[in-house]
Amino acid sequence: MTTAGIETTAERMAMLPADVPRDAVIVVRHLEREYVMGSETVRALRGVDLTIRRNEFVAIMGPSGSGKSTLMNVIGCLDTPSAGEYWLNGYRVSELGDDQLARIRNKEIGFVFQTFNLLPRATALQNVELPMVYAGIGAKERRAAAQAALGRVGLGERMQHRPNELSGGQRQRVAIARALVNSPSIILADEPTGNLDSKTSEEILQLFENLHNEGQTIVLVTHELDIAAHARRQVHLRDGRVERDFMTEK
Repeated sequence: MTTAGIETTAERMAMLPADVPRDAVIVVRHLEREYVMGSETVRALRGVDLTIRRNEFVAIMGPSGSGKSTLMNVIGCLDTPSAGEYWLNGYRVSELGDDQLARIRNKEIGFVFQTFNLLPRATALQNVELPMVYAGIGAKERRAAAQAALGRVGLGERMQHRPNELSGGQRQRVAIARALVNSPSIILADEPTGNLDSKTSEEILQLFENLHNEGQTIVLVTHELDIAAHARRQVHLRDGRVERDFMTEK
């Protein structure tokens, strides 16, 4: 039975394998991803097993070619696995078509990218409203939710500013507010401090810690140990497999 049409989280979670915790947000089983490049087949993921529970703060690490970007793309519903299974908040993502994937991606995942990905001519408020436009939410509700999200990231006074009127750290805060606005199951952050100086990076990471303390599930993809140290758990990939998975001492 497909999970796409089941609206309640509890009903979807009841369909997960019996050995999976009922508070699991991400469940990946025997995940594989292969790419054909010319005459060569690249095995980017080689049987990854991973469970992330609600309100975890997890850093996914690994050197170039380890498979961490591919895993992020699959977790983020931007790519589909060649084999294996993936459940996101009870949705069996690995069985869904492109249209269903797009809807669930917008509803369940808040993305934060290294390059901010803000619309240059739109205000901070308009940028944050964007995921709700795609979700078909009315203008009044959109505005109220976007204002609340910007308030959460400390930008209540900068709502009408455009990206070129904001610092790098403020732009990333707008991106985080945009990621939060649909109340997603997870925030998926890909090298979110890559374009920021060390002081601003620390401020952004502290913001992630605050959001985690408020109950938000966060998956942070990075290749830097000092960035990963802010997470409560680290998953290290090598050659398309999980090499280490451990809790930190924070």
